Amino acid sequence: MPMIRFRLFGSRANTDTVISALHGIDEVEHVEEVDDMMPQMREDSSSSELGSDSEGKLYSVEVDCPTDEVAEIVRECAQGVSCQLRASIEFVSEF
Repeated sequence: MPMIRFRLFGSRANTDTVISALHGIDEVEHVEEVDDMMPQMREDSSSSELGSDSEGKLYSVEVDCPTDEVAEIVRECAQGVSCQLRASIEFVSEF
């Protein structure tokens, strides 16, 4: 069973919108936002230059799919919705 994992950099509302869109795809087994085990820090910033709460945050999402065809639909949907929302998305093999 294919597992799609991606990181979304955007707002809480952006992430909720992408997750809702993925729930609407027939045959999707499970969509879940997962906690990141290690806090992310941008390489170009120091610890004294933390971003404000109004800036985007990093969210990690996993999607269980029954087939490779559904997995491709999930990738296309997540990428399309995040593009419309002007949020960045990165597909990864593991977190």
